[in-house]
Amino acid sequence: MSQTSFDAIVVGGGPAGATAAAVLAEKGRRVVVLEREKFPRYHIGESLMPYCYFPLERLGLAEKMKESHFPKKYSVQFVNTMGKLSQPFYFFQHFDHAASTTWQVVRSEFDQMILDKARSNGAEIREETNVRELIWDNGAVVGVRTDKGEFHAPITIDATGRDALAVTRNGWKVRDPYLNKIAIWTYYKGAARDAGLDEGATTVAYLPERGWFWYIPLPDNIISVGIVAEKDYLYRDTRDLAEIFAREIEANPWIKEHLAPGEQFGKYWVTGEYSYRSQHCAADGLILAGDAFAFLDPVFSSGVFLALRTGELAAEAADAALAAGDFTAAQFAPYGEQVCEGIEAMRKLVYAFYDDAFSFKEFLMANPTLKGDLTDCLIGNLTHDFGPLFGALKDFAKLPTPLSHGAPLLTPQLTER
Repeated sequence: MSQTSFDAIVVGGGPAGATAAAVLAEKGRRVVVLEREKFPRYHIGESLMPYCYFPLERLGLAEKMKESHFPKKYSVQFVNTMGKLSQPFYFFQHFDHAASTTWQVVRSEFDQMILDKARSNGAEIREETNVRELIWDNGAVVGVRTDKGEFHAPITIDATGRDALAVTRNGWKVRDPYLNKIAIWTYYKGAARDAGLDEGATTVAYLPERGWFWYIPLPDNIISVGIVAEKDYLYRDTRDLAEIFAREIEANPWIKEHLAPGEQFGKYWVTGEYSYRSQHCAADGLILAGDAFAFLDPVFSSGVFLALRTGELAAEAADAALAAGDFTAAQFAPYGEQVCEGIEAMRKLVYAFYDDAFSFKEFLMANPTLKGDLTDCLIGNLTHDFGPLFGALKDFAKLPTPLSHGAPLLTPQLTER
């Protein structure tokens, strides 16, 4: 094989791409990761779900995470618009496993760790390599064109995050009809942290109009804090991000009190169009993973988990295709079904969260036997049967109809003449 010919190409070195590359390389596949930036690099999405533990364990990184300086996250807690704090939602009360302790991570360090694992497993990592387009031949992806030449492989995994190479080039992005929020965020040094087990908790603090703050403790006495809400609500009287942030801090007493001793530093960031899914999860010679396939509103911190999990599953699908010598889109239908089913489960809970008439507390008071099912969905146990949960939940919240798109792009196969 030439220096530009591989078993698999992975576009993007974030958690989805690096996980896929690490798994494929461990299986003995010759894989290259093409990453536009030079790591380490900044990224948002710092709070891990408990079930992130299992892909990390498979990668051999769980022990390294336990020894890291990342704050341990034992729970999620909620604060109402009056500033009243809920009882923390401790993961270990439901799940007696090492995974019940998760982490708040600095993504530049966390992502570097996974990319380094892919490298140590034998993947070739080429940073500062910008992939400009996919190479199609007779309806199949057979490689990519970059600013440094062409690379060829029978299978390409698109893990380009929200830039979403294949989705953007092919017009496959379908925005969620309801989850059209934007986020504004920044960082504070020296802001307050709760005591004991709650020191590393993720706090979700409500705003009017079903908006919310995230409050995430990071290493070095830093807090990541952001607002997610409708664009019209946040931009109602100004587009100055600092002014919007200062105004909204006044809207929740808990946030105001916790940020008071701290000092904001760095820039204010903004992003929009939060939730979307590609029309297709795969095509001939192509698999989409992580945000390059779909992104879900971040209220339950699902982003990194879905990246790790889809990276792992995409690698398994690619390895099976290589073993079979079959790179047609139909080969990746089981991958798409599994990923879409998991996303749909979490999507239902996100819709419930934003329903003005819904209360998780009232739902569980009426359905105490379903607390375990609800917890399984919130921590990422997406292989669980959630039929009973959503059968009951539909009487308390307006749940979405499952999206029909996300299957592979099936094309008629040419017959030999």
